Amino acid sequence: MWLKNITLLNFKNYADASVSFSKTVNAFVGNNGAGKTNLLDAIHYLCLCKGYFNPIDSQQIKTSEDLFLIQGDFNRDERNEKITCGVKRNQKKQFKRNKKEYDKLADHIGLFPLVMISPYDTNIITDGSEERRRFMDNVISQTDAHYLDGLILYNKHLLNRNALLKQIAVTRSYDPSLLEIYNDQLVASGLKIFAKRQQFMLDFIPLFDKYYQFLTEDKEQVNLEYQSQLADTGFEQLLLKSIEKDKLLERTTTGIHKDDLIFQISDMPLKKFGSQGQQKSFLIALKLAQYAYLQKYKGFKPLLLLDDIFDKLDDNRMHKLMEMVSQQDFGQIFITDTGRERVLALFEKIKVPLTLFEVNNGAINHA
Repeated sequence: MWLKNITLLNFKNYADASVSFSKTVNAFVGNNGAGKTNLLDAIHYLCLCKGYFNPIDSQQIKTSEDLFLIQGDFNRDERNEKITCGVKRNQKKQFKRNKKEYDKLADHIGLFPLVMISPYDTNIITDGSEERRRFMDNVISQTDAHYLDGLILYNKHLLNRNALLKQIAVTRSYDPSLLEIYNDQLVASGLKIFAKRQQFMLDFIPLFDKYYQFLTEDKEQVNLEYQSQLADTGFEQLLLKSIEKDKLLERTTTGIHKDDLIFQISDMPLKKFGSQGQQKSFLIALKLAQYAYLQKYKGFKPLLLLDDIFDKLDDNRMHKLMEMVSQQDFGQIFITDTGRERVLALFEKIKVPLTLFEVNNGAINHA
């Protein structure tokens, strides 16, 4: 699978732009604020129905305009697939495949898998567990058409149970049979999510270890672990044990919505004890493992987007990364960087052909 071209209308700082891509490595160079990252974000929209950096569609519309439009042609299984995303202020987002609008956007997820690596990804390490669960869910949902539906169902049951807990706090009375129904619903949907996350991590951790050791030449010892309350105690028992605490706090304190990923370096928390370079290598290994996982289960190569990732990587790690992603294991790649000469020198050194574009104030030109 590869993206042949893209057209942007009133998207972020692009008034009107079109560009065709090569099937291999495409690099976009230019000053900060020129629009390089915005171009990658538009590709992310075509693949996953939303922006990577901001979930609010209307905020992607160019200032003083009423709508944005993104259109791209993919080659998948030797067939042309035209994807169109349109957002008009105060209206529902329109998303079409070959001019036919989707009934629900979830049906598009996984058809055009994509992995994005960005400086923004540091929030996976520095922020709370929600970011790490989102990372897991993003990978699994691109390979399992039912996973996203199951997650939506679990969150619906969770909202219902939390609403009941708030009602109990106000009225100081409740119907135990109704709470039991909500518990049963939460358990049934939660156990399915837990089982899928467990299986995912069994496949994912060896891939992560492989890429991290390659990047660091086996010089550092890291650990990635899936943490869930359900690992030691049945979900039903957890809910029964925590009922008094739940009533006091007016929310459900146990379940798969509390799952986390534990990141360690030399048996210490990566967040506190990892250098910027080590954290960057950890994140890149996570994302390359995501790529390998998607390729394994989709049967073809996803798109790989590398946004301004050369900062905070020493020359050796940068060279190892580019050497790796430019090999046959990877397909179409999109790279952004401020340093034109740095990009040219790097790809000359590893003997990989490169298609170079210059981005300047919302205009994209072949360099």
